[in-house]
Amino acid sequence: MFKTLKAPGALAITLAAAGILMVTMGIRQSMGLFVGPLNTATGLGIVTISFAMAVAQLTWGAIQPLAGAAADRWGPRPVLIAGIVVLALGSALTPLMPSKWGLIFTVGLLTAMGAGAGSFSVLIGAAAQRLPAESRGSASGVINAGGSLGQFVFAPLTQKLIQMTSWMGAMYTLAVLTLLALPLVGKVTKPMASDTTASGTDGTTEGASQGVSQGGLKATLKQAMADRSYLLLHAGFFTCGFHIAFLVTHLPKEVDLCGLPASVASWSLALIGLANIVGSLVVGNLVGQYRSKMILALMYGSRAVLVLWYLAMPREPWVFYVFAVGLGLTWLATVPPTAGLVGKLFGVRYLGTLFGLTLLSHQIGGFLGAWLGGLAVAEYGNYDWMWWADIALAALAAVLNLPIREARMPRPAAAAA
Repeated sequence: MFKTLKAPGALAITLAAAGILMVTMGIRQSMGLFVGPLNTATGLGIVTISFAMAVAQLTWGAIQPLAGAAADRWGPRPVLIAGIVVLALGSALTPLMPSKWGLIFTVGLLTAMGAGAGSFSVLIGAAAQRLPAESRGSASGVINAGGSLGQFVFAPLTQKLIQMTSWMGAMYTLAVLTLLALPLVGKVTKPMASDTTASGTDGTTEGASQGVSQGGLKATLKQAMADRSYLLLHAGFFTCGFHIAFLVTHLPKEVDLCGLPASVASWSLALIGLANIVGSLVVGNLVGQYRSKMILALMYGSRAVLVLWYLAMPREPWVFYVFAVGLGLTWLATVPPTAGLVGKLFGVRYLGTLFGLTLLSHQIGGFLGAWLGGLAVAEYGNYDWMWWADIALAALAAVLNLPIREARMPRPAAAAA
């Protein structure tokens, strides 16, 4: 995994980006643990709280292309610093504004904007523009694994903080922990000792025969929005967002409906993060060996099968843990091949912006997954129809990735007889 990160400074940039994502994603992916305590303390209702969480999903996606474009224009450093500070501010203000509109403002807007500005589009874009082409797949896998490690660390930590200090104390503590990511920004944005990467059409083999844009940002966006493969990639990633947001928001409630303790939910979320460390590293390595669209189709298809298995099993703690590990292997491991496909189609000069738009489609799905989950449980008292919708969308995503235009991977030279 790290062999392709041997260029001077490559490993330091990658690990620093992974560290920032560990904090921003770890906190963001643990917000579902606050749904129950917030409802108990404020009486706002599961639908209202789910709507605030859904707004957060949409906001996190909407900020991605804007943060990516800002990083492409002015560099990632100010964007990352602003994101970390806003995330901390949103967490600190949430206990002071425990109303419907206060929750939408703090959790739905501030924390989501902060986490989004310190997330995939800026971090992977910054790394891609500083690393040689052969390092980008592995780097995106390692960075992605940092986000998964954050979920593994922050889910049980957040649950313990809620139990020990109340949900308000947990929010204040998370605000302080967020600021610990600030020293890593300098390492992510530091130029490499030998900067041979390109800022646009870099002359590497990626995308050389796939129509990399030769124009500026406006021309590149116009080309992308007319590209069938790019739109299919968006459609598949939309279903990924629906799936992940539904689970990260409502898995704690699902556990509660099954009569199991809250620790089952927090450890399930932690196991998802732990398994995704493995999944992200493996997939990041596979991106350099196999076509990304085939990797994505396989991962989406496996999710449909796994949810079917879950529905057929008894609701026991071990089932949730096995389900979590299975989900975790593909959870955010979709990011490296998706970002890789965007880079192959259009180059890395505007990767932050273009991949940010792809993440926006992911989070539109996320908005629906979080919000409709709340409506479902309020109306029917369970998530049954959401599970079946999740299965259908996962299967659809697998199919939609197959027609994407991507050159076959070059075959390795045959070994000498």
